[in-house]
Amino acid sequence: MKKWVIRLGVVLLAICIAVYIWLGEEMKQGFRPAANGTTPYMIVLGAKVKTNGIPSLSLKNRLEEAVKYLNKYPHVKVIVSGGQGADEDRTEASVMFKYLQDKGIDTNRILVEDQSTSTYENLLFSKELLPKRTKKITILSNDFHLQRAKYLAESLGFEVDVVAAKTPKSVEIKLNLRERAALLKTYIIGY
Repeated sequence: MKKWVIRLGVVLLAICIAVYIWLGEEMKQGFRPAANGTTPYMIVLGAKVKTNGIPSLSLKNRLEEAVKYLNKYPHVKVIVSGGQGADEDRTEASVMFKYLQDKGIDTNRILVEDQSTSTYENLLFSKELLPKRTKKITILSNDFHLQRAKYLAESLGFEVDVVAAKTPKSVEIKLNLRERAALLKTYIIGY
């Protein structure tokens, strides 16, 4: 084998490793700034819903954090955002609404966005539910997802603070790998 092929392979491997590390550091930036109740609207981003309207572990963690935050800051209104995937028997937003309602959150505080199929659409369609001049929002999602969500929200003109939900250990590696690819795509394409 030619030496230049080996050298090229080593260079490409080094670039891949460097990009992987850089994206991991970028994802850590998603945790800031932490929300403190000063923003009147929070968007909880949807995630997988299992059969019979059971939230996935990722979504359940998001909803548990939402309940804590909404109880701590009773003036905050929440948009539950998520449509229905091909493998879901109902919308993510409907499951989120019911969960929050069952946990005692006043339904007058909950707005429903149930058409989105991506993080970008979560934010774009939720924007339509906000008062026209709203610039500041809180985003709640799993920790691995926040940097991309913030980036997309800022591209739509928002100033963002965040609430981070834990990522379930059982899917942490898979989701962190997938999110690196999604974040790189977002940085390159813009959405």
